[in-house]
Amino acid sequence: QARRVLDRLVGFEISPILWKKVKPALSAGRVQSVAVRLVVEREREINAFKSESAFRITGTFAYSGGDGGEPQFNAELSERFQDPGKARAFLEGCRNAVFTVSDITRKPAKKSPAPPFTTSTLQQEASRKLGFSVARTMSVAQRLYEAGKITYMRTDSVSLSKTALSASKKLIVSQWGEEYSRTRNYKTRSKGAQEAHEAIRPTYMENSTTDGSRQEQRLYDLIWKRTVASQMSEALSEKTTIRIDISGRKEQFIARGEVIKFDGFLKVYKESTEEDQEEELKGLLPPVQLNDPVNAEGIEATQKFSIPPPRYTEASLVKKLEELGIGRPSTYAPTISTIQKREYVTKEDRPGKTRDIVHIILAGGDVREEILKENYGAEKAKLFPTDIGMLVNDFLVEHFRDILEYDFTANVEKQFDKIAAGEMEWTSMIDHFYLPFHGKVVETDKVGKKPTGERLLGNDPESGKPVIARIGRFGPMIQIGQAGDEEKPKFASLLKGQSIGTIELEEALELFKLPRTLGNFEGEEMVVGVGKFGPYIRHNGMFYSLRRGTDDPLTIKTEKAIEVINEKREQIRNKTLRTFDEDPELQILKGRWGPYIKYRKENFRIPKDADPESMTYRDCMDIISKKK
Repeated sequence: QARRVLDRLVGFEISPILWKKVKPALSAGRVQSVAVRLVVEREREINAFKSESAFRITGTFAYSGGDGGEPQFNAELSERFQDPGKARAFLEGCRNAVFTVSDITRKPAKKSPAPPFTTSTLQQEASRKLGFSVARTMSVAQRLYEAGKITYMRTDSVSLSKTALSASKKLIVSQWGEEYSRTRNYKTRSKGAQEAHEAIRPTYMENSTTDGSRQEQRLYDLIWKRTVASQMSEALSEKTTIRIDISGRKEQFIARGEVIKFDGFLKVYKESTEEDQEEELKGLLPPVQLNDPVNAEGIEATQKFSIPPPRYTEASLVKKLEELGIGRPSTYAPTISTIQKREYVTKEDRPGKTRDIVHIILAGGDVREEILKENYGAEKAKLFPTDIGMLVNDFLVEHFRDILEYDFTANVEKQFDKIAAGEMEWTSMIDHFYLPFHGKVVETDKVGKKPTGERLLGNDPESGKPVIARIGRFGPMIQIGQAGDEEKPKFASLLKGQSIGTIELEEALELFKLPRTLGNFEGEEMVVGVGKFGPYIRHNGMFYSLRRGTDDPLTIKTEKAIEVINEKREQIRNKTLRTFDEDPELQILKGRWGPYIKYRKENFRIPKDADPESMTYRDCMDIISKKK
């Protein structure tokens, strides 16, 4: 009750200010606004990031000892060179160098299984392993729960019941043997966890598969494997590190290898990592001895660029919210859906760019250099803040900083827990929060300026007038000139992927080349432009939308525009089942849910017992009049 009241006070008091100061239909919320802030701050971190390059040097070595074979293995230099000249000089110095094994370290290693799933870890792992969005994961888990296949799917507990522990042990011993079983009961470590339910697990551990849709089967398989693995033995391995001295140099090559001695829980399940970082050079290493010589088959220096912090995915944003103690298992999915529906954040794939990298190779006694192409920066299903999201975030941080502080939201959760435990009276907690908060709302309503995110890009070379990027009535746009000028200002909408925070003057001026005429088709002019609903082609009084992110209105050619028009016409023809001479505005169309009647911009459902192909004009008008 306290949580509901506080959240409604925040939402219902701040949202109207956003409608007045920014634009209608926006909303604010205690958790959603903090989630947007995380995405916005990460984007600004990425924009401010300056990439630096260094040369990573790797070598392929051969060992001729042991049983007479010559197994090859890879090693990496202990240092990286910033300068290409130094990297080349190092390779030149290795031409006649002698390479000797100077140190061998072998260490036993243990790897423990991850605990059973909570709501948050299920959302993260289903995203990484199955490609599910947070909302889809919760929807599929809800169906499994309703069918009695799994325990309750909104939980922050990692503990399992005694029934589940004994059933898991019985299953593991019978399938893989006693040595694979190790009973564990995990304890939750996350901030403010309530542990009202046990972890997410199969209801009956003996059922390793389930029926239902393909999505349900895949998610159930993930839950079953994770639960079983959590009750299995550690995986045992041996990690070997070999250090190789280079005659006349202080640097060393380091080779790392790992051998699994006992697979344990890895027989069933391996947890994914958040980002696929560059793997260390690992493999089976030869049985070298101290002071053994090894032969360098080839050494190469590859230019590597530092990368900015990664953008959030839905799953990694959930993980961050949980780490900060913000929100509850039941709030993650709706929070992430809301910030996308409000268009504060958008989930997108973005193509990468290409850059040149220097590659220097020492092979057969010769050093040669080549320039390779590298693709970088491609994004898949990442969260990007929109211009309106950044504007709203900045406005809220300026006027309601305390509510958007990460500690505030986490501390409020602690107070809710005290109320639930009977240690705090809920009305006094709300009162303590509300009085100063309401005062701030009244003050912001009176004096807070209307934010536009205005940013001066420079001056237009033709007119000398200022070029400004800002939020307008229909979204992000570029403006040339000021409102008080004799000549009315010119306006242009931003294209997909452009932002008022990062767009440069040259890019902005390109937008004023629209609308542009492409040429004639069927005796009529084709004009390409950008409107309220995105880029379009206008031809013979009809508008044809361009595919966002695929067809660029600034570069599209005549042939491609004709192709777009013909494709759209074909779609319309395929969609139209019937037209009527009595009234051209009456049509029977093919829709997503079956045939329907369209009349004067209104849609009418056709009864199931009616045949759309044989319906007359009078039949259609009867359905329309009954509906009206």
